[in-house]
Amino acid sequence: MVREPLAGVFFWLSAFYFVYCARPEDWIPGLAYIPLAKIAAICALAGLLMGAAKSKRRFRDLPKEAMYLAGIIVLLFFSAILSTVWKGGAFFHTLDFSKCLVAWVLTFFVVTSIARLRRIIFIQSASVALIAVVSLVKGRSHPRLEGVIGGIYSNPNDLAFAIVLCLPFCFAFLLRTRNVLGKIAWGFGMLAMCTALFMTASRAGFIDLLVTGTVCLWIFGIRGKRPQLIAAAAVVALIVGFAAGGRLKDRFLAIEGGANIEDTVDESAYGSFEERRYLMEKSLEGIAHYPWGLGMGNFTIYSGTWREVHMSYLQIAVEGGLGSFVLYLMFFGRGFGNLRRIRQLPGNDPETELFAGALYATLVGFVVGALFAPEAYQYFPYFAVAYTSVMVAIANERQQISELPPEPRKRRFRWSHPADSAELASVGEKLPERPRTSAPLFRNER
Repeated sequence: MVREPLAGVFFWLSAFYFVYCARPEDWIPGLAYIPLAKIAAICALAGLLMGAAKSKRRFRDLPKEAMYLAGIIVLLFFSAILSTVWKGGAFFHTLDFSKCLVAWVLTFFVVTSIARLRRIIFIQSASVALIAVVSLVKGRSHPRLEGVIGGIYSNPNDLAFAIVLCLPFCFAFLLRTRNVLGKIAWGFGMLAMCTALFMTASRAGFIDLLVTGTVCLWIFGIRGKRPQLIAAAAVVALIVGFAAGGRLKDRFLAIEGGANIEDTVDESAYGSFEERRYLMEKSLEGIAHYPWGLGMGNFTIYSGTWREVHMSYLQIAVEGGLGSFVLYLMFFGRGFGNLRRIRQLPGNDPETELFAGALYATLVGFVVGALFAPEAYQYFPYFAVAYTSVMVAIANERQQISELPPEPRKRRFRWSHPADSAELASVGEKLPERPRTSAPLFRNER
């Protein structure tokens, strides 16, 4: 068995993904004081630099989307320096976000096979499914479900957004595994994720779920000729909707306001709708006055309400400037372009097709969800584009190997197998035996 290169670096990269997605420092006492993500990223980067000669890829092989992400971070630092709100806060926020670029580059260089890519996606998907289960068991659900783990899961909207982005991957693992227990585990995880999403009462998350779920059913159900998936999804949606969707329905109805508001939660939902409209107008004002950006995280101060604008596109434009906004669109556009190139390549195996479909659903879900949520700096969408870049690189490497001319075959002596000897013996038995005579065989024999 041939060992893949940079195995140690891949271990630390997997550790980084586990720390970011599962957040063990929030549920294991004492780990909160240890910067686990930084340690894992630094170890992985150091291992890559020391073992660069063993890597299949070079820095010249980095795709354009890596340059776009680097450009976004550079412009965020530039907007922090020119910020009229809070230079220091914007600088350190950007410095923290720059870890995403390190993880992105490491993912591209280290994930050199579908098996490694599958393992990384498994870590992300299983972590979110586990967090959904724990949130249902121990989370605060009055009136809206909040993740029991902090960071990217503490807010109901953020928890719903993370769930939607990982559901297509869970779909892919459910279809890939042939183990009955594995299918039951992934099915239970997806059911818990959908229930948790409904209980967050996130309107943006629900709209995002409808879009992402429709794309998944189209790819895996209709194009994949699995009509049973569509029937199962309809049944699950009805059951979960009736069981856990009451608060979500009330929040949608509260958008109208006026006499329909009956309690403080619905009043909060109506106020949230009005506040979001105000923040969008305020962000457009900030873009007009500061086209180079206010600095990462500074819009909450500029708005006067200490709230983020609930649209990722406006968020990156008002804080990073118009240049960051253009690069942001180009970056995710490359993700869709990568998936289109993968579909055009001949000879894709079923697993590649499966995960390519899941990535397409995830990116569509993000593009729609970004219209309603401030998720411009969440790592999951950037990871999804990294996965598409890795799949293109793997497919190109396979194609280059298949196009190589075959090596000339050298004739070598081969020891016969015992079976061959037995076969020769049986043939010898069929030959007529030469009669034995006492006459000399040669004339000069005495």
